[in-house]
Amino acid sequence: QVQLVESGGGLVQPGGSLRLSCEASGFNLGYFGIGWFRQAPGKEREAVSCSRRSDGWAYYADSVKGRFTISRDNAKNTVYLQMNSLKPEDTAVYYCARRTRYGSRWDNRYDYDYWGQGTQVTVSS
Repeated sequence: QVQLVESGGGLVQPGGSLRLSCEASGFNLGYFGIGWFRQAPGKEREAVSCSRRSDGWAYYADSVKGRFTISRDNAKNTVYLQMNSLKPEDTAVYYCARRTRYGSRWDNRYDYDYWGQGTQVTVSS
């Protein structure tokens, strides 16, 4: 069955870095876009980044542009999110998701069908 499993979250100081991993199983990663979303307490889930299925082209939210980098290794069925220069406002549960509809913007969460369980990222001194 289709599964997405995130890992790599944790507690980091402001200015620090983390790399999240999203390991996919039950489908061929190369045929799908994969997005990263995050949700902070009391806030809506927001899109962070997406790796396009055809060529791995990356999309980013303005709030993380220049600090986060998404990449994929189709052979390992894994997508990564390298997060640098972390800020307290990046604190959230981070989710990866599989994109299955492509008619709208990359950050439309309703175009994603399967989601991982999430990994907590806390940025605090």
